[in-house]
Amino acid sequence: MSTSLAQQQETVSHSLPTREQTQAKLDLRSVAASRIKPTQLYTLADRLETQVERFGERDFLVYGEQRFSYREVDERANQYANTFLARGIKPGDVCAMAMENRPDFFFCWFGLTKIGAVTAFLNYHLNGRALLHALQSTAARAVVIGEECLGGFLETEQTADYPRWLVTDTEKPVDRAALPASLDQQFHTQVMDASRERPDVALRAGIKAEDDMLYIFTSGTTGLPKAAKYSHMRWMTSGDVMEVTLGVTPEDIFYCCLPLYHGAAATSVTSTALAAGASIVFRRKFSASQFWQDIRQHRVSIFQYIGEICRYLLNKPAQPDDRSHGLRCMLGAGLSKDVWSRWIERFGELDVFEGWGATEANAAVLNVDNRVGSCGRVPFWDKTNLRLLKYDTGTQTHLRDAEGRYIHCQPGEVGEAVGMIINLPDIGAGRFEGYTSAEATEGKILRNVFSDGDAWWASGDLLRYDEDGYCYFVDRIGDTFRWKSENVSTLEVADALGDFPGLELINIYGVRVPQHEGRAGMAAVLMQPGQDFDPQAFFAFASQRLPHYAVPVFVRVSAMADMTSTFKLRKIDLQRQGYNPELFDDPLFIKDDQAGSYVPFDAEALARAGLPAFVGET
Repeated sequence: MSTSLAQQQETVSHSLPTREQTQAKLDLRSVAASRIKPTQLYTLADRLETQVERFGERDFLVYGEQRFSYREVDERANQYANTFLARGIKPGDVCAMAMENRPDFFFCWFGLTKIGAVTAFLNYHLNGRALLHALQSTAARAVVIGEECLGGFLETEQTADYPRWLVTDTEKPVDRAALPASLDQQFHTQVMDASRERPDVALRAGIKAEDDMLYIFTSGTTGLPKAAKYSHMRWMTSGDVMEVTLGVTPEDIFYCCLPLYHGAAATSVTSTALAAGASIVFRRKFSASQFWQDIRQHRVSIFQYIGEICRYLLNKPAQPDDRSHGLRCMLGAGLSKDVWSRWIERFGELDVFEGWGATEANAAVLNVDNRVGSCGRVPFWDKTNLRLLKYDTGTQTHLRDAEGRYIHCQPGEVGEAVGMIINLPDIGAGRFEGYTSAEATEGKILRNVFSDGDAWWASGDLLRYDEDGYCYFVDRIGDTFRWKSENVSTLEVADALGDFPGLELINIYGVRVPQHEGRAGMAAVLMQPGQDFDPQAFFAFASQRLPHYAVPVFVRVSAMADMTSTFKLRKIDLQRQGYNPELFDDPLFIKDDQAGSYVPFDAEALARAGLPAFVGET
């Protein structure tokens, strides 16, 4: 068996590895990434059934006090598969799913793969136009709805145009008698009564590894969420690569507390555990108070994080047993240098695999050297399809050379991360699988970047790298910012709030918040002549129209009629001023959930919101 990255890690001293040493680790990942060929007749369902034969009685999923072996997961998935077949779902059909983190999420998803169908994960916070768009853009034949996720569907009457199949939730039951007849409440009963025998493998006989298996929604940079396509190959390859990277064995236990409808939890953790025959301990939602108890109780060895989760845990009071745990490594994104250093100091040494990528990405980097603050290293640029294109954040445009070509950054320069698109019949690496929308797919491609005819996926993310090749995430560009681990489209928020009574203009943007990952949403509003801003009415309006994470945290009431002239430049100025009232005279309000209103900004209101004073852009 080949040497894993984790094993190689032990042979490298704590001093800075050479470029060749880092490249040797990355080469192991490249070999793993080439195992599955695009035209191979191999699907997620095939991998699951193979692993059942190898690890049948071992735990695959652990949820609270419930344990599901590989065989049990397979049999539960078969029940879903046979029920879908009975209801007319065929190979190639798309079935949407809205469900919180619970065992049936996996059973339903895997069941659809058993019959060659495609699953579309829905963000269960969506409602209204965004929810309808999600169903329409994936051409969903039906939607499976967890009982706990009914709110958005009941509020959006047009979803009744789709077959809506209900999955019971004993933890969050609703009044069934009050539900409309258009919700099929017999679906889950039929699932539980269905055969546990595997459906005929011939149903997926013609499905290739490069075919669609999953749609995961991503906000991208503009507009409504887009459904990113995930093939069987890309999903399984993610697991093969991370199995080698982390040195995962069947004895390892992963901890997942991120929403499964997100790319990271459903792809990296699930695919890696399945590839290695390991276990996944998961819970509905992240709980800072229960985190370490879960880690110790379940003997968790690998934890998937986002930076904000680590910050929450560090904010809890120190305990004498902080270093008493079995974690050996963690993987994720968004871990700042300060939080990273504090984490290791408090909870002890362990390998941190901080990375950068995206749900739809055809290029990524991963820190395999424990270099604090870095999201990965590029030892030799000619060995990767990643480049950083010089970018002017003031004008929000790429810089060009004398011949009109894009320019790759030098150390210290900020640029947009892009990945060269590779389309070869026997190679899966470098492919850009795109979105269900051909127009959206084309919108993410830059052409003739360095030479005529080349094509590059544009990430919308700004990175820089140092003299040693270590990369560092800088920010998002365009019209999307990240808050509470969710991507928020400024255009979508502005569209949702644009018809607020008395509103003339609205400008949505994200502002930095010290000690917080991402940016908080802020609205600059201009009211119509003679109309006053009603903070309580705006709070109610925004809360009704938007998911909680997208509701602006701050509102600035502008008196400037030209506030949206030279729109992008103006937005940058607004971002720099942020929520610092010393930099402008406009009235400033902050969201107060307890009051059910926006309230005038002051130190007390800021403290109630759990936010620190603004210190300016960097």
